[in-house]
Amino acid sequence: MDGIELEILWSNLIGIVSEQAKALQRIAFSPIVREAGDLASGLFDARGRMVAQANTGTPGHINSLAAAGLRLAEIFHNRLVPGDIVITNDPWMSAGHFFDITVLCPIFWDERLIGYIGSTIHHTDIGGYGIGAGARDVHEEGLWIPPLKLYEAGEPNQTLHDIIRSNVRTPDHVFGDLAAQVSSGRAGGERLIALCKRQGLADIEALADEIIGRSEAATRKAIRTLPSGTWRGESRFDVPGGDIITLKAAVTIDADAGEITIDFDGSSGASPMGINVVMNYTHAYSTFAVRSCLNPEQPNNHGSLAPIKVKAPKGSIVNAQYPVSVNARHVVGMFVPMPILKALHQVIPDRVLAEGSGAVWTVQIQGKRETGEAFTSSMFNYSGGMGARLTKPGPSATCYPTGVAAVPVEILEAAMPIVFDRRELRLGSGGKGRTPGGDGQVIGFHMRTSEPWLLNAVPSRLDRGPDGLDGGAAGAPGRFLVNGKPMSEGKKMMMQPGDVVVLETPGGGGYGAL
Repeated sequence: MDGIELEILWSNLIGIVSEQAKALQRIAFSPIVREAGDLASGLFDARGRMVAQANTGTPGHINSLAAAGLRLAEIFHNRLVPGDIVITNDPWMSAGHFFDITVLCPIFWDERLIGYIGSTIHHTDIGGYGIGAGARDVHEEGLWIPPLKLYEAGEPNQTLHDIIRSNVRTPDHVFGDLAAQVSSGRAGGERLIALCKRQGLADIEALADEIIGRSEAATRKAIRTLPSGTWRGESRFDVPGGDIITLKAAVTIDADAGEITIDFDGSSGASPMGINVVMNYTHAYSTFAVRSCLNPEQPNNHGSLAPIKVKAPKGSIVNAQYPVSVNARHVVGMFVPMPILKALHQVIPDRVLAEGSGAVWTVQIQGKRETGEAFTSSMFNYSGGMGARLTKPGPSATCYPTGVAAVPVEILEAAMPIVFDRRELRLGSGGKGRTPGGDGQVIGFHMRTSEPWLLNAVPSRLDRGPDGLDGGAAGAPGRFLVNGKPMSEGKKMMMQPGDVVVLETPGGGGYGAL
């Protein structure tokens, strides 16, 4: 395909899926989607291969969506008609916990399936335990939606709609977000059909082959510039309750084949808490770690992900097996890049960064307003400092590796009876070094209520701060305080009116000795 023509078509595809993502973000009900950007949008060919992703979203969602699209296209092969919409929140098929619902919109043109527009977003509520890590197995965590049709030939699947509505605490918000996924997906499909008409394409199969083939070739070429061999990295961190988790990664580079294999053998076993990570999510953050160091300028799609293989022992904390609980899988999943970066530091030290604070600290609140009306907050989150880079300090109060933003305090105060007493940088919490780690932040809040309320907070790195690199110092560990008393809890806590919560997130590790 002519290079100029391909660039024009590629720009159009990116425009379509990015417009779809922005539309989804604008009309979503959930603040974590609308304000924080906790979503993913992708364009798939008729075979379910992700061709293009939007220029916004999180790696955990985007790369998991790539796997989900392929699997859903396989499951519904020859079973779809115009107007069908497919849905699932199966943790092992999609993004690792029930809150992330994947919606796949088939695109039909003249009765022919020419592709899909897919999205995964974090929903306000899915029933069950909530976002915390206290459930004993996956069935306590919420409503499990297997691969089903949310719409059939353009009409709602009323049975499924009724089941969802009867099993969530905030049905209007959930269906508002589902409507945003469906409507933005349909709009993206209309744009793709318009592109095909404008460019004289019968479908996008040849275009998809060209883009995916070039992306895979470019990734393999980048891998071939590295030396062959195996390098190892290890990351240790504490989780709610004080348990220490170990992630070990052996990164094997086969320069001749242009492939990288990441093996998590030796990592911790499954946890009794809901912090276990399914393979899709482990794969998503593993491929992100490699691609961000190797060839981040290349498109992220089925082709560029293909040369990166990921393995982990079944039943380990990064290859969770049914029926373990997984709702707070981000607590461990966002540390997945850390041992990989330590291994790659031995090969490409100028392209990696020191350990950061890791998982964002997620918070969910339930209670009653002063009027007596019940409320359940959407999950909101706060990050610590990123690790330092070879020549630049680590950014402060920045979500890495997820990339989501914090919901503005003004939005949260408008949506529920919460009052933020302070939010400021935790100066000096970043590890010292030739380049210092980023600082964490301090967040203090209380609730405007005369009734007891529930706090679901999932902090990490309370005992052990992020490691420095090349002689850099570790970042400061975090602190979770209730009325000034240190806490380490991953389960729901019953709080009283007037209780004050303070979160002090960790700083990032420094890079290089002073």
